[in-house]
Amino acid sequence: MSVLASTSAAEILERCDRLATFSSLPDGLIQRVYLSKEHREVNDLVAEWMRQAGMRTWQDAAGNLCGRLEGREQGLPALLLGSHLDTVPSAGRYDGILGVLSAIAVVERIHASGRELPFALEVVAFADEEGTRFGRALLGSRALAGTWEDEWWALEDEHGVSLRQAYLDFGLDPERIADAARRPEELVGYLESHIEQGPYLEDENKALGVVSSIAGARRFLITIHGRAGHSGTPYERRRDALAGASDAILAIERIARSAQLIATVGHLEVWPDAVNVIPGRVEFSLDLRGEYDSERDRIWDVIQDMLSDICRQRRLRWESVQTHSAPAASCSPRLKGVISAGIKATGDHRPMSLFSKAGHDAMAVAEIAEIGMMFIRCEGGVSHHPDEHVTEDDVAKALDAFEAAVLAVVDDTPEPLAPVSPTPVG
Repeated sequence: MSVLASTSAAEILERCDRLATFSSLPDGLIQRVYLSKEHREVNDLVAEWMRQAGMRTWQDAAGNLCGRLEGREQGLPALLLGSHLDTVPSAGRYDGILGVLSAIAVVERIHASGRELPFALEVVAFADEEGTRFGRALLGSRALAGTWEDEWWALEDEHGVSLRQAYLDFGLDPERIADAARRPEELVGYLESHIEQGPYLEDENKALGVVSSIAGARRFLITIHGRAGHSGTPYERRRDALAGASDAILAIERIARSAQLIATVGHLEVWPDAVNVIPGRVEFSLDLRGEYDSERDRIWDVIQDMLSDICRQRRLRWESVQTHSAPAASCSPRLKGVISAGIKATGDHRPMSLFSKAGHDAMAVAEIAEIGMMFIRCEGGVSHHPDEHVTEDDVAKALDAFEAAVLAVVDDTPEPLAPVSPTPVG
């Protein structure tokens, strides 16, 4: 491993702190959403860090920030490293961000070592993994993977601004979205490091882990319709949509737990929302995730049957709209091997394998390239919260392991690669 690195774990944590100041929320809380002023500001700053690491930089047609360090000759396929810079509301400062900054530091190490690689290295800072602004996750990585759907242009944020209009306001051309797409022959693979967002590494007293696969997710907006009425209405005459939704939400938890799947209801809205009025309509979200798509889809069928039963008993009706779908993504044996080798290089000779219940940009990139992921211990498994915390020692190990993983890909690439036509930039 290189001894010429100029960006230390401590400096990466300082950069995380600096990026946390680019936020649309007051009082030190963090929120940074797609195509916002803060998005532009962090892209500008992180691009400067990429250039200091020796990379050429550009912003692609979807607003993703990209940096490239050429291999032993111009135009070679690239090993893609990355994560995301956007956040959820009231976020922590490491989810996604730590992965981007670590990738930049590893490229800096390899560039400083003077080692010629049989492929290029690229870092991508995805612009919209969380889906906070428009309710659709993985927009940045979907664009890079070439799986963008034109229907998304009509998505609107809470202020009624469409995704198309937000592109124009940001200075991007919606008609050029296809320019962000990469071709499989342009990529050697994709590696991502990310905080675990779970307690399992901490429980085993391990700093790092190998991701085996990423949960497939489906998200729905479910509406239950009843009839509003005065709170004095007798129970036998009520058609209480909130009571029906409450039964349904508790049943969803029971069904998912028995199947060992993840089901989360994170949004609930009631109409007419008055203290002395029986709710006539309730809307709630469902985020359903599983390691295997077939089992996840089977449980959705079970949930639908349950909703129908509850609504029949309570004289209600229900409907749903799917708002997101992402298939489960398995990390390739080859890239799981290089991540494992990287962790072993730090002294952990029995790396822990982990299934990721959270979604990641790697899921989208898996459509066009092999993927590998490394998890970094996060205190208490807390994420998507201001209390998100990692230690400097763990970040230092992650840097060493990620660099070793990249070099393991070099060792696993014995045949000379041929240049490919350059990907459009800007």
